Amino acid sequence: MLRKTLLATFCASAILTTASPVMAAPTQELKSEQGTLEVTTITQGLDHPWALAFLPDRQGMLVTERPGNLRVVAADGKLSSPINGVPKVWAKGQGGLLDVVLSPDFKQDRTVYLSYAEGGGEGDKAGTAVGRGQLSEDLTTLKNFKVIFRQEPKLSVGNHFGSRLVFDRDGYLFITLGENNDRATAQDLDKLQGKVVRIYPDGKVPDDNPFVGQSGVRPEIWSYGQRNPQGAALNPWTGVLWENEHGPRGGDEINIIERGKNYGWPMATHGINYSGQPIPESKGKATEGTVAPHHVWEKSPGLSGMAFYDADRFKVWQHNVFIGALVTQELIRLQFDGDRVVHEERLMGELNKRIRDVRQGPDGYLYVLTDESDGALYKVGLK
Repeated sequence: MLRKTLLATFCASAILTTASPVMAAPTQELKSEQGTLEVTTITQGLDHPWALAFLPDRQGMLVTERPGNLRVVAADGKLSSPINGVPKVWAKGQGGLLDVVLSPDFKQDRTVYLSYAEGGGEGDKAGTAVGRGQLSEDLTTLKNFKVIFRQEPKLSVGNHFGSRLVFDRDGYLFITLGENNDRATAQDLDKLQGKVVRIYPDGKVPDDNPFVGQSGVRPEIWSYGQRNPQGAALNPWTGVLWENEHGPRGGDEINIIERGKNYGWPMATHGINYSGQPIPESKGKATEGTVAPHHVWEKSPGLSGMAFYDADRFKVWQHNVFIGALVTQELIRLQFDGDRVVHEERLMGELNKRIRDVRQGPDGYLYVLTDESDGALYKVGLK
């Protein structure tokens, strides 16, 4: 297929909305190793927000709320009413409306992709689904929404859906999928639990996927042996997909995703059960035939959204990676020598907020969502 370039994001600013504006708090100044961190509240009152995507031409940001709403947030904090046409979601446990990304050709096709928990499984179980629709010019309606991918079988009772959406430079769509807290399925190639899949934007399977044509194997699979990957991003310097995932009790990890590789779960893990007992299927921290984590935390921060920083605004952040932490309630900054992590800093811990998503904005600031019943969107930079 023709090579595509990922949609360049643009500055977000105020749009006309029917909802009342939310009064933003003053900018807070927090300490960091590289200077004073400025954290400005853009909006509050979001209901467990999960992901954000920047709209072009100064039209604001799309934000998902896990109970099932998709909203537009303007730079001044005004919230739109929920956008019409969003699919019904299975909003239980960790399930609901999850990630949102724009088509690489959004300016031409106005297509928005959503991942979400979809019910319908035996015994009221659910799985991750991905669909797409066209956002109306007035930003009020998602038209002609169609499901292009379903995780099969549906096994989740409310846990481990994944799910991040990432377009690569050639326009392929990667989807990260949790193993629905059914550990063994991450190694089962006839199931879509615990996998990273790769599809065309319309849901079709590329002929060069690693398992195409193999009997009893799902052709969508790009990699397997994942547990619950809730963060993923394309490395802007190499074009390679990076993913982060939750371990159990310990063993959160970053993986550099390679075609057809096995990332080990549950056979290889640095974590243990929440009960304190070993993972029954585990053969240790490493086992033959699996890829070791690129970076691992023995004590779990509860990793979520992930962003590479490649803007010019804050040069000391260039080639750093920022990751949200749900358990430790921080923004993690990782510093690299090549691809190797050489330093880690924990930011924004003073706020005591579960950080769900982080994205680099078109203005060079970081934008951070907190997963709370009174969730907030923050703009983060250095003074």
